[in-house]
Amino acid sequence: MIPRYGEPVDSRRRYRVRPGIYAVLLRGRDVLLTHQAEPIPEFQLPGGGVDPGENPISALHREVFEETGWTIGTPRRVGAFRRFTYMPEYDLWAEKVCQIYVARPARRIGPPTEAGHTEIWAPLEAAVELVANVGDRAFLERYL
Repeated sequence: MIPRYGEPVDSRRRYRVRPGIYAVLLRGRDVLLTHQAEPIPEFQLPGGGVDPGENPISALHREVFEETGWTIGTPRRVGAFRRFTYMPEYDLWAEKVCQIYVARPARRIGPPTEAGHTEIWAPLEAAVELVANVGDRAFLERYL
């Protein structure tokens, strides 16, 4: 059973399953986050949706690079969670099934390539408070 975080399920809504993959990227006691400016400004673990037919690990590398400009090494799965939410950028009510990995930030290639994203290094204690998603927060708390 995958734990659920966040808003309760609204039985009046039809949710589409949206698989995603996200990374906890630690460097000492600092963690690499992404700040997404739109549609709602918030701090997040880097990651995102796995495209149909895409290998999840390839998606993790792609999403982290797009949102932070960093490459990663040695990703290791540490768990998963679900959350039910509205995704305004897709006009979609989604059951997000979020796979969480811990990985080593390897090399910064340049700024994020995805519009509206900014890489942010934060002390782990601050990152726990910064991230908007309760599921992200739960996984970061494991490393305190």
